[in-house]
Amino acid sequence: MDPPPIRGPPIRSPISKESAIRAVETVKSALPLLSMGPPIVGRGPAGETHVDLPIIYQGYALDRVHFDPSTMEPSPKGRPVIFSGSIDREAIVKRANEILEELRALDAAEYREPERCWVVPLAWGPYLVAHIKVSSDGRELIPDYGLTEEVRRYVSSI
Repeated sequence: MDPPPIRGPPIRSPISKESAIRAVETVKSALPLLSMGPPIVGRGPAGETHVDLPIIYQGYALDRVHFDPSTMEPSPKGRPVIFSGSIDREAIVKRANEILEELRALDAAEYREPERCWVVPLAWGPYLVAHIKVSSDGRELIPDYGLTEEVRRYVSSI
């Protein structure tokens, strides 16, 4: 089976239950093809740290997972963790790959009109941890181009 494509220019497709179901299935088919990019470690003025794990598909970032270095677990979407202490990048990368294997796409999609796309949530355990955008026809994944550029600042190729 061919992997889902990355979306080109936005098009307006009719919204239907079938396109929402197709969007969920597109994300599910892409799950085994996802990888975690390098941890993005941000530091605040008082020395506080936050860690995000970018989800990568075909060289593009799709979304970020907030990560708690104190528990070595994802944090729910919308709750970035502020951490004080040292960061063990190797341990985070190892754990990120384990977390990736435990992600699952939920059987529902939200529609975002201004962007003309479906959004399929990814869950880890009881938490929603990421959103994957899919074209309005439910066939193509939509990258987060801003996050992709942020990741590319950390590494030469993702």
